Amino acid sequence: MNCSVISSLTPSRLSGESDRIQITDIRTEEHRVEESVKKTEAAIEAVLFSMGDAVELKDLSDVLQVDTKILQKILDDMMVQYEEEDRGIKIVKLENAYQLCTKNEYYDILSSLVNIPKKHSLTDSLMETLSIVAYKQPVTRQEIEAIRGVSCVHAINRLVEYNLITEVGRLDAVGRPILFGTTEDFLRCFGVSSMDELPSITPDKIERFRQEAMDEVNIKVEV
Repeated sequence: MNCSVISSLTPSRLSGESDRIQITDIRTEEHRVEESVKKTEAAIEAVLFSMGDAVELKDLSDVLQVDTKILQKILDDMMVQYEEEDRGIKIVKLENAYQLCTKNEYYDILSSLVNIPKKHSLTDSLMETLSIVAYKQPVTRQEIEAIRGVSCVHAINRLVEYNLITEVGRLDAVGRPILFGTTEDFLRCFGVSSMDELPSITPDKIERFRQEAMDEVNIKVEV
């Protein structure tokens, strides 16, 4: 063998070649991972857009064949990306589910094009009843009325009509009264992704609810 060829195959030369091969392999792997993430993001958009409603993380994981932890990281990154790019749509998290929807600031534009129901305004009595359901759920009408001190039939019916609360079961007691809980629309309406994000409520606030309800009744009686 030519001595010049032998001398060129020094340990340092071989090490340099090995490092370059490793760097190439790393870059190839990074590119593969990046392409895989992009395809997953596109698939997520397609599923959320076509479904319309919120989709559970587990269901997304089963459909896309992606681990839930990896999928959640991708979804969280997409939520940030949508906000940073100032798009007209966003991904919202509702408990363990995700939904693709339009941003609130474009409501007026959309309502002028399509027949979107008007936003409901909540009176003090509706807000108080809704607060009790949110913090005490699952809760019966009787329990709500015990806290407020007045009949809540009208308030409950209106909140059900607005799809802010719904029947979640029956209490295992005499008469099997209906149990009420909040809905995904409740989370969406108040801009929270889970019930854990709601501010804490104190006994003083509950007592204030009761007093305001009594004042409301007294005003109606006087009228």
